[in-house]
Amino acid sequence: MKQKPVEIRDLLSFRYPENLQYSPDGTWLAFQCAQAVEDKDTYHRDVWIAKDGAAKQLTATLSTSIVLWDDDSHLIVTRQVPDSTPGITELYKIDVTGGEAQKWIELPFALSQMKKVHDGLYAVTASIDKNDPDAYKDSAETRKKKSEGRKKEADYQVVDEVPFWFNGAGFVNGQRTALFMVETGETIRIRRITAPLFDVSEFIVQDDTVYYAGNTKDRRMSLYTRVYAYHTDTKKKETLYGKNTHSIGGLMILNGQLYAQASDMKEYGVNETANICVIHDGRIETVLDPHRSLYNSVAGDTMLGGGKSSVVHNDAVYTLATDDDHTCIWKYDADRNKTVLFDAGGALFFLDVSDKAIAFARETKDSLGEIWEMDLDGRNAHQITALNTDVLNDKYVAEPQRIDYTSEGEKLHGWVLMPKDFDPKKKYPAVLDVHGGPRAIYSDIFFHEMQVWASKGYFVFYTNIRGSDGRDDAFADIRDRYGYVDFNNLMDFTDAVLAAYPNIDPKRVCETGGSYGGFMTNWIITHTDRFCCAASQRSISNWISMSFISDIGLYFGPDQCGAPGLFGDANTAKLWEHSPLRYADNVKTPTLFIHSDKDYRCPLPEGIQMMQALAVRNIETRLVIFHGENHELSRSGKPSHRIRRLNEITGWFDKHTAVK
Repeated sequence: MKQKPVEIRDLLSFRYPENLQYSPDGTWLAFQCAQAVEDKDTYHRDVWIAKDGAAKQLTATLSTSIVLWDDDSHLIVTRQVPDSTPGITELYKIDVTGGEAQKWIELPFALSQMKKVHDGLYAVTASIDKNDPDAYKDSAETRKKKSEGRKKEADYQVVDEVPFWFNGAGFVNGQRTALFMVETGETIRIRRITAPLFDVSEFIVQDDTVYYAGNTKDRRMSLYTRVYAYHTDTKKKETLYGKNTHSIGGLMILNGQLYAQASDMKEYGVNETANICVIHDGRIETVLDPHRSLYNSVAGDTMLGGGKSSVVHNDAVYTLATDDDHTCIWKYDADRNKTVLFDAGGALFFLDVSDKAIAFARETKDSLGEIWEMDLDGRNAHQITALNTDVLNDKYVAEPQRIDYTSEGEKLHGWVLMPKDFDPKKKYPAVLDVHGGPRAIYSDIFFHEMQVWASKGYFVFYTNIRGSDGRDDAFADIRDRYGYVDFNNLMDFTDAVLAAYPNIDPKRVCETGGSYGGFMTNWIITHTDRFCCAASQRSISNWISMSFISDIGLYFGPDQCGAPGLFGDANTAKLWEHSPLRYADNVKTPTLFIHSDKDYRCPLPEGIQMMQALAVRNIETRLVIFHGENHELSRSGKPSHRIRRLNEITGWFDKHTAVK
């Protein structure tokens, strides 16, 4: 049977597992499954449950998301109700053994996270306005008046702090994430625990204590994190670590002690790998350097939401780890001894652990996201869902072929996808695809956009260059070398691919990338004309403007460019040295720019500047702006926008390679 091509619209058929959670007793495994709804141009989410390795759908009518397990058989969920009141969170309880979801409680704020302390008491985070921190106490009438007042101000936006916007969240000026305690029963009692200016980054619950991390945000965000405890029995707060010395996350309790993943960012800057540290007696002490990122860094375009990267269970830490070009599952016992439980290639996106099993979401080279389970010792790993089995059944899925090469004295490797119906007597166009980050990686998993191009008759090749994740910090550190070592790696990789695959027409090689890959695209077109065309996505063109506009720019730009700060001739010179815009008078390559107007990570002016620099020199160019989308367009944008984006890029390649 002749295989069908992978097509752009196939993404409408993909299912995306999310938010994996075992019930407290480990009997049930719950997760969300999202899928595009074309006529409504959105994603619908259903709750699924699995027991004894068999999965089934639990909800169907309304789009539903899991909040937490309330007990061994009841899930707390939220539902997308068309006439719901803005700023109010309605929570429902559903019995997984049977029955419909029942309205449980209503919270007077937009819920971020909710965790159970004990029956009738929950710790909750939610967004507040620093100037109106107790709005949750408002009566319905007061809430209505404030809403009407906001409508009158809808044409204006006032900002007085940084960052005043954040990618995916919009304008966040004045907003803080606050910690609340919620008592349920006949009457709902809510109490705010944190101060109006305090911004909570995460929290965990252990027995009757809530441990939380964050810092005061007054005028500007701090890169450093402080750690506190709230004792629900005495209603007292305790400062556990009150110094501004580390970026702290991944709070966990092991053997009664508080641990965290923390970095002082002194040796390798803001991208430095976090160490596992113990926090005690007002001090933070490193006890383990994992030498790897304890989360998944694999780039892809066939997953939407997320879940847990690590779980503490019976005084052991079970965690994802990005190692070389794939994701593993590692276990650290109470003595911090490491055991590799799963190391079979591909990408793992989130996990959870029960007394009997470990569950995780996995993608491979010929399979989209599915839920897997294995024993606690890593044996008997097996797939328990078939969410996407039929999607690729009759499709041509190009097998990633590994290619090894050496560049700048470093042994590197990448992959090549062969075009559909390959004929060794023919010459073919090709696409070089560069990942974002830079601290991300490509793996040999199914990547939709690349498979689309392979099905259309392109060779596609991609690699993990210096700056990528998966190795140690020294390999990932390219501060003050943006556009140098990484550019040389990519050109050496291209040379290696062309030498190994003589059927590639060197005059018909395209190039694309997004985010850091967009920066590299801009750098490539300003430093070589070897590519017949390029597609620059959500890019950086000018580190000076990016540093003063992006939600992360004030610290990320100077750090990555090797500038001690933002001001003064020396710092400006560093930022400008690494800016592709500086070299725009060299461009000869026809270049498409893809950007979103709500991308606050690599803001729209970055694409505009580069496009105009080409247009004024009469270089063929095109800028496509996606309204309402952000930095995640290619991964979680509206289905119609994702289709249009890939059509634009593919059409640009086809035009400049004469592919029909």
